[in-house]
Amino acid sequence: MARKSIRQRNAEQRVRQQKVRDDARAQRRPTRDDIARTLLWQMIVTAKQKRKRDEILGLLCDEIVAELVLQGFDPRESEAVFDALAEKYDPDVRPFRIKRHLEGKARAGRE
Repeated sequence: MARKSIRQRNAEQRVRQQKVRDDARAQRRPTRDDIARTLLWQMIVTAKQKRKRDEILGLLCDEIVAELVLQGFDPRESEAVFDALAEKYDPDVRPFRIKRHLEGKARAGRE
């Protein structure tokens, strides 16, 4: 039996991956990025509510920037992005858009 061509393997992979995405959507399963965004927001909001907020946010920033630098990102740019997010994130305002593709299922599940 001959090995499949790269084009055929890629086409089959696209079909498999689309099925994985469709199944995740049907199950309303969050992605790794959804969880990471929510976790970062929660950490920043929690730090802002503490007494030593600037110290806690500084430590959090240092840890995140250190990891980003190891990945090859510029330290100053990484810190600037973190600071912008920390400034933007407010405990009373959730910065996430509603997932419209999940909204109908959430309503249907409540009825």
